[in-house]
Amino acid sequence: MERRNDARHDVVRTHTEPAEVLRDVRWAKDLRSAVRCSVVLLVLLLLIDWEADTLTAVRGALWAALALLLFLILFPSRVTVGNGWLTSRGLLRRRRVRTDLLVSVRCLDGVSQRLVLRDVFGDRVEIDPEVLVNNPGLWHRLDRDAHKSATGGSLLCGQTALLRLSERIDRETARTVFEVSGLD
Repeated sequence: MERRNDARHDVVRTHTEPAEVLRDVRWAKDLRSAVRCSVVLLVLLLLIDWEADTLTAVRGALWAALALLLFLILFPSRVTVGNGWLTSRGLLRRRRVRTDLLVSVRCLDGVSQRLVLRDVFGDRVEIDPEVLVNNPGLWHRLDRDAHKSATGGSLLCGQTALLRLSERIDRETARTVFEVSGLD
């Protein structure tokens, strides 16, 4: 009968276990919305052309290309966070940044607000801050790793942006709690 060394087995097991990976829980819903909007646009354009008796194969192909273009614009990036990293995956490319070695965090305002993360290796990821607001687990992992970057001395720019985002997430969380409890 063989005896196994429990301590050694546990050490080996902890090194081979994968770290917990968190994903955007609303990504599938956003993807369905993008598909739905594109299909509705295509159907409406085809119906209007058909009703006006001007529908041809060329015009149908043009409307299909327009609906495809709308889908490409609306396609949501899939944000995944692990221990020390964040990945944003779009249709054609995947970008990854080390969140425990961040150099800067910036919030870009404009038509759509973007959070830009850069690490010491020069990698850059842009994400919608709404993803972090809607996924507290993703935010807490990113916040914890950003604090590691700040304590390690690599985070040179972005403490204010992270603080503003943290306050926004706290406000949204409190508002949700009040709505669910009926205290709003």
